[in-house]
Amino acid sequence: MNHDTRWLVRLGIDQGLLTRPQALQIRATVGPDADVVTYAQEMIDSGIVKDVELLERLAELAIAKAEKGSPASDPFETDESSVPFVQTGPAGSRAAPGGGAPGKLPDFDFGSVAALDDAALAAGVRSLLRATAASGASDLHLSTGARPFIRRNRALSYLSDYTLTAADALRLNTVLLTDSQRAVFLERKDFDYALALSGEDRYRVNLMFHKNGAAGAYRMVPAETRTLEALGYTKHLETLKKMLSYHNGLILITGPVGSGKTTTLASMVAYLNETRSDHIITVEDPIEVVQPAKGCNVTQREVGPHTKSFFTALKGALREDPDVIVIGELRDLETIEMAISASETGHLVIGTMHTSDAATTLNRLLDVFPPAQQTQIRSSVAESLRGIVCQRLLPGIDGGLVLACEILVSNTAIQNLIREGKTAGLRNTMETGVKEGMCLMDNVVFGLGQERKISVATAQANITNRVLKGKLG
Repeated sequence: MNHDTRWLVRLGIDQGLLTRPQALQIRATVGPDADVVTYAQEMIDSGIVKDVELLERLAELAIAKAEKGSPASDPFETDESSVPFVQTGPAGSRAAPGGGAPGKLPDFDFGSVAALDDAALAAGVRSLLRATAASGASDLHLSTGARPFIRRNRALSYLSDYTLTAADALRLNTVLLTDSQRAVFLERKDFDYALALSGEDRYRVNLMFHKNGAAGAYRMVPAETRTLEALGYTKHLETLKKMLSYHNGLILITGPVGSGKTTTLASMVAYLNETRSDHIITVEDPIEVVQPAKGCNVTQREVGPHTKSFFTALKGALREDPDVIVIGELRDLETIEMAISASETGHLVIGTMHTSDAATTLNRLLDVFPPAQQTQIRSSVAESLRGIVCQRLLPGIDGGLVLACEILVSNTAIQNLIREGKTAGLRNTMETGVKEGMCLMDNVVFGLGQERKISVATAQANITNRVLKGKLG
């Protein structure tokens, strides 16, 4: 085989496009002297490679690298890779974070990072990300002064005993950046972006510097948007669909970091996209789940590349003829005030907040406003609020994650409590509003414990009601 063909196969294996047995099978078909174009065409014709765009980029890179000689290790004669990575499973496989039995941990030789050129390291990091997603992990962490690790079903698993040096971590976390992105990161010391290796390989990335050096957190974005039923909302499906049937008002999705808010938000947008004929504008930081237009026209904007801030995007959205406005995070007074105003002026607004229950959510939403505005804003929220969905992901007995939720549905009693500032009474009102679709987190977690979907210890740790705790014991 020519140098360029060997390089194509080497890079293709590293990227997970094909396996070594498949490479040997193609060589047997096209012959040992086939050039890179013939070999690449057979990869497509045989159905082994689906991502033609990536294959074309690898072919160009292979031709460039072939000018300097053959790969250090022949992909047709050895299982050793020229980059420090070993594929964990079928090429192109991708598991949803937290779903099903965990796969084998990704295998990456972090100790050889310093010896690799940028092209080989970039190929290795891409393969590492794909293997991390395929293993069922939700996050990958590469931090100076720490061992690389992943988070899978809420638990941490270390990928290596090697502790990353400052130089290693900086190269690993910046090798996939463009020159302009790298300049922004080095200047600001913080950088959020969406990394798309292909149409189905997407990752939400946060880069930062800490006392030891650079660090990166990579969140796996599922390749497909799951339905609300698939997420665990089967018992509450009619309640959520009723919330989403309104053409104005405010819906809040809340929960701690890593509780699946973004996934739920994406599922709601997908549901609206399939069941309505409207204009949906989303404002995200960054764009994680790409929503192709179906019944609706979906306009997705990212803070940074497309707009200065959530507030400026939301302000502009009111002039862009939207029916539904989706806000990735309600994080400051201006954004919250604009969201409430938009929900009062004939738009359905859906946003997320980092709060643990309905009462805390309302307090956080209202307390950002100065005392002089409290009466007015409580009245506005009482009128515009459609519902609050608080969620958590709890470790299940089968090894996966189980969704627990608390749902508040706005009714006359809830509206009166909000107007009068008596949020302490929300719990009792929600307990009596079960027929309207409301539920409390304690009761849902208790039910999951009784059904043995989660362990008794997990249930007790997530229940505040002493009586319910005692019943589980």
